[in-house]
Amino acid sequence: MKKTMNSQFRRIRQGVLPLAVMMAAASNVQAGPTITYGEQGFVTLNYAVQMWGQYQDYTSNTDSGETTDLFLRRNRITLSGQYNDYIGFYAQLEAGNDSKEGNDDKNVFYRDAYLTFDWSDSMRFIAGRFKNTFSRENLEACLEPLTLDRAEVLSYTPFGGTRDTGVAMWGNLADAKFQYRVMVSDGREGDEVVEDSPRLTARAHWTFWDPEYDYGYRGTYLGTRKVLTIGAAYDMQNDVAYADYTNRDDARDYEAWTVDAFMEYPTAQGTVTASAAYMDYSVDNAINEDPDPALSPNSELDGYYAKLGYLLPDKVGMGRLQFFARYEDLDYDVDTGYYSNTWKSVGANYYINGQQLKVTFEYANVDYDKQHPTIQSLRDHDQVTLGLQLIF
Repeated sequence: MKKTMNSQFRRIRQGVLPLAVMMAAASNVQAGPTITYGEQGFVTLNYAVQMWGQYQDYTSNTDSGETTDLFLRRNRITLSGQYNDYIGFYAQLEAGNDSKEGNDDKNVFYRDAYLTFDWSDSMRFIAGRFKNTFSRENLEACLEPLTLDRAEVLSYTPFGGTRDTGVAMWGNLADAKFQYRVMVSDGREGDEVVEDSPRLTARAHWTFWDPEYDYGYRGTYLGTRKVLTIGAAYDMQNDVAYADYTNRDDARDYEAWTVDAFMEYPTAQGTVTASAAYMDYSVDNAINEDPDPALSPNSELDGYYAKLGYLLPDKVGMGRLQFFARYEDLDYDVDTGYYSNTWKSVGANYYINGQQLKVTFEYANVDYDKQHPTIQSLRDHDQVTLGLQLIF
């Protein structure tokens, strides 16, 4: 029996490294240098950088002049590996958006820091600070998107941003066709919160063709998989805000839900990628009453996005060319009406060496339902971005 279990966990271990690096680079990206430790342990070092040059036809919230900015969108060092067949670890240092809008010398911080425990493919655990398990697009590797980047607002929950600190249990069933996740985390904390209650998140997906068996997804598999996946998630936390903050009265709860679909279909004529999702976030209308100053407008938001991509079948020069388009519709249930907008963008990825070395171009148009009279970022604007990515 012991020999059988050891064989089983050796097989699990072979699949653990891609899971360990799930939030920075997917398994087809070549790993950096690796140091072994004992019979089972190892640690792998990776470096990833995204440099963007970006034009916007406004300079700041108060300046309508044009601006061109060069900055490091992401700048990361990652240590990942295994302590033994059961326990893995992942730590990622980040200094993102360095030099954006003149903000140089950004502080370095831990974007992720967590442990993994893999009992079997149907029962795995993560503990620490890691990606919250709500929306598909947040769970898609930011170094392997279809478009230039994720949604600026829609894919992120109002509290905790992209990450949260907590514990998750997840696993694959039915030959990895079905995946489940449950997570308990901090959620919203601080003096404004009515009661420091836990945040609870649950997510599940079913994949019809090739399975998506990792904790993280990809925005495109570059034609290496035939995928059709549908997913849904629910997120909640009690007593996150006062509707009457002045008198510290009328506690409100947070809840959100999402449904999503993803397809990638490779053919001899090229690879088609398509995905869409709908999200609904609410704190029971607290934002429109007398909320605390820190409660953000996206605490009352619903919207959707749709993405479409086409990867040419053959190389163009030294690399491969992929075209993409994106559409977002954001409906803020905020009385002022100033935040609701639509985002339309088109662009292309040029993969010199897969996701490890690529160039991305994107043109985006943002159209507000009701333009703010003075805040330029809440008025119609155009944005053009050229990005360079390297993963080592």
